[in-house]
Amino acid sequence: MTAPTENEVASSGAAIATLRESLCSEKTPLPVRFRALFSLKHLARQSSGDESVAAIEAIAAAFVSPSALLKHELAYCLGQTGNDAAVPHLTAVLEDLKEDPMCRHEAAEALGALGDAQSLGVLQQFRDREGEDVVVTETCEIAIDRIEWENSEQRKEEKLRQSDFASVDPAPPMPEENKSVEELEKALMDTSLALFKRYRAMFALRDLASPPDLPTAVPAVQALAKGFADPSALFRHEIAFVFGQLSHPASIPALTAALSNLEEASMVRHEAAEALGSLGDEEGVEETLKRFLHDKEVVVRESVIVALDMAEYEKSDQTEYALIPEVTGTV
Repeated sequence: MTAPTENEVASSGAAIATLRESLCSEKTPLPVRFRALFSLKHLARQSSGDESVAAIEAIAAAFVSPSALLKHELAYCLGQTGNDAAVPHLTAVLEDLKEDPMCRHEAAEALGALGDAQSLGVLQQFRDREGEDVVVTETCEIAIDRIEWENSEQRKEEKLRQSDFASVDPAPPMPEENKSVEELEKALMDTSLALFKRYRAMFALRDLASPPDLPTAVPAVQALAKGFADPSALFRHEIAFVFGQLSHPASIPALTAALSNLEEASMVRHEAAEALGSLGDEEGVEETLKRFLHDKEVVVRESVIVALDMAEYEKSDQTEYALIPEVTGTV
């Protein structure tokens, strides 16, 4: 790929500025802000140098928003950029004890996704912090294990199946050799194992459920659904996230039950709502989501709004759920 011309760089810079304005404005409808965010994530990943940093700075600028849902999504997207320029922004969110635990958890997870060994110190600090919210403690533990794995000899020796998903996950799937759905389900539900190992089983099951017509797909989805009975809200929320990636109809009953359970943690219910949004073209899903438009939990209400927008996209002929600017040399 040839280097972009000065005009192309200027045009891309203008696109980033426009997207930043949409993302950071509290007057912009939440679904539009999400689409702007995903566009900026795309630009941060696909661009290089100053352009990528500008997209990262644009994402981080929205951390002043009062919406915990949006801020947690900002953190997730920064972790997916693969650019260490995001590290200071994520560290600041993790260190802010006044920030919503859901956002701080996502910042810790994103630091793990970036894999920078220099983040181990701050992650260890909050893993061991007395009185820390359990969801932050558990996330820091997983992020530490991921960074250590990322920089280990073990990683070089493991043969991992090529995933259908482009995401950088909190843990890699277990190595592919001799791992049946039954064996993976056993590891998934074994609370004596470290969360990192259980997450590895989770993502291996995810990969056995894609594409959806694999003979292992429905059994893998059913195995994952059992994770909703786990005592860890963090673990349950990750199950819902994986179902959102899979968009497999067999997950609808479990996701509906999670969203409908008013005693469930809001971080789980919100993730279940967004996962249902990815299944918006399936019969009855939109009606289910609309029942929670006035939920008592703000993060659930906002997630339903975003999920309904996603559902509309699933039923449309749009090729990409984002406002990706058509700038030569950037997309």
